[in-house]
Amino acid sequence: MKKLYGLLAAIVAIVAIIFAVSKGGSSSKNDATSTKSSNTTTAKKFTAALITDTGGVDDKSFNQSAWEGLEKWGKDNGLSKGNNGYNYFQSDSESDFQNNINQAIAGKYSIVYGIGFILKQSIEDTAKQNPNTKFVLVDDIIKGQKNVVSATFADNQAAYLAGVAAAKTTQTKKVGFIGGISGEVLDRFEAGFVAGVHSVDKTIDVNVQYAGSFSDASKGKTIAQAMIANKIDVIYQAAGGVGSGVFAEAKAENESKTADAKDKVWILGVDRDQKDDGEYTSKDNQKSNFVLASTIKKVSDVILSVNKLEAENKFPGGKHLTFAIKDGGVDLVDSKMSDETKKAVDKARQEIKNGDITVPQKPSK
Repeated sequence: MKKLYGLLAAIVAIVAIIFAVSKGGSSSKNDATSTKSSNTTTAKKFTAALITDTGGVDDKSFNQSAWEGLEKWGKDNGLSKGNNGYNYFQSDSESDFQNNINQAIAGKYSIVYGIGFILKQSIEDTAKQNPNTKFVLVDDIIKGQKNVVSATFADNQAAYLAGVAAAKTTQTKKVGFIGGISGEVLDRFEAGFVAGVHSVDKTIDVNVQYAGSFSDASKGKTIAQAMIANKIDVIYQAAGGVGSGVFAEAKAENESKTADAKDKVWILGVDRDQKDDGEYTSKDNQKSNFVLASTIKKVSDVILSVNKLEAENKFPGGKHLTFAIKDGGVDLVDSKMSDETKKAVDKARQEIKNGDITVPQKPSK
């Protein structure tokens, strides 16, 4: 009997210990789960790819800005370049667009970005055929497609500021505009620039030329050379890879002058801050720079904004997102503007924000 009582006591003790341990473990686990769910939001994992226009991912302009945004997103989210993370498909010509989009779809990327308005038709057609893939068209609008987000910029507003800067800087009262491929988007650049110039001085001559390309750097060099020969001393280039030729010609011209030459040729950059591309050594062996300022449009912000929404299961399919001066989507960043020029630009920027200036979107004919 004594042994029986001893055995029962032992069993009770063991059960008590098991119960206590079980209760403690369960409580600890629940507390940890509760803390995690209240303090941590698990972001949705997905992949993304972009299709460049013909300017290429290293165009120091529109495509490069987009790729930098996608790279930042990928690295911030612990992803690697490739099918299971983020990637780009380079288009050397328009004939590459469809094949590159098809490769991105075959790679099962969750979101495919089309960088540039010249991809509109390819993105629109493919989106209809692939309703389960999400697309973003940057720089144009596709209507009625629930799996497509359209993102555009008020390029005319930033270009207006560039026009003000050019007008306040020119010594010859002759300025130039070099565009890539003429169309609705470049209309905004041209219209804004010309309006900005003439808001300062209506007698300034604005020479407008189009390269008919976003990749032919030699065409940009040739156009710039002719403009400089015609005494144009400030050039705004909105031409993607064509702009590389414009910069090359301006560098060659300025290297033949002293750093403080009054006939210096100034270039206005586009889409991203291009001041680093304006560095050169003058005839008198001085380090100098010929980039007056750059209009920027935060293409990288489009990538980051849409990807953030997708991570929250809020992909804005079918919507048109716009980025303007008032929300920081476009602007003019200084490189070498004079104090007087800065003041004029600041005044114009504020007036655009206030609605006191309405910048045209189409050139006057």
